[in-house]
Amino acid sequence: MNRFSLNQATTKYWPIPELVAGCVDAGVTQVGLWREETRDYGVEKTAALVREAGLAVTSLCRGGFFHTPDWYDENRRAIDEAATLGAPVLVLVSGGLPPGSRDLDAARARVTESIGALVPYALAAGVRLAIEPLHPMFCSDRCVVASLGQALDLAAPHPVEAVGVVVDTYHVWWDDQVWAQIERAGRERRIACFQVADWVTPLPEGVLLGRGLPGEGCVELRRFREAVDATGFTGPIEVEVFHADVWARPGREVLDATLAGYRTHVL
Repeated sequence: MNRFSLNQATTKYWPIPELVAGCVDAGVTQVGLWREETRDYGVEKTAALVREAGLAVTSLCRGGFFHTPDWYDENRRAIDEAATLGAPVLVLVSGGLPPGSRDLDAARARVTESIGALVPYALAAGVRLAIEPLHPMFCSDRCVVASLGQALDLAAPHPVEAVGVVVDTYHVWWDDQVWAQIERAGRERRIACFQVADWVTPLPEGVLLGRGLPGEGCVELRRFREAVDATGFTGPIEVEVFHADVWARPGREVLDATLAGYRTHVL
């Protein structure tokens, strides 16, 4: 349980002070944070609150979206925020195709070029950039990186200490190459963040919100944890769930259910 981290997205509407107090009360020592919520509350104020509570921040979501005009300045701000919060990892969602474009190869090339432009700044800040592949259904508008293998290829030109990848079960569980790619990620020392969520069907309207708590869907979560462990990765295991029904429940109730599912289906 000392590796468990509650990603803030799982309890999206739980105010930050209540989230921090709830984690402390439940014996949870780690949290993954999101930029929107921490900026609304105040980045420095959030940093002080989690630090005083003895919580470690495992990641900050998110940077990326390299197809937008202000991507460079926005990602530098995200790196600064991660450093302020004490987050060692900034998760990057690459963004989709530029408006009017159908050139997927060019969009992916832009991702690695953009990351390369950010590497010196990230290194100076002590923040590791983590490329997250998303399920292919998000390729056009949200993330042109659609598999763990693609993420590793994009990370390869950059220093290991500066750029890694995210293994998120929700997005990669379908891939018949994922086990070999997890082994490769470990061999290349690229695993920067490990996130778990289940895949529930039927998907709700708006497939982005189709994640379930551990044990509610069809993903072999323990097999993923064992595969990631086998690479030598000993870092945090974040539970990150997007679902309107989950968000509608009280935060502490969701945290308790998350912990129960984690113990039963991930450990």
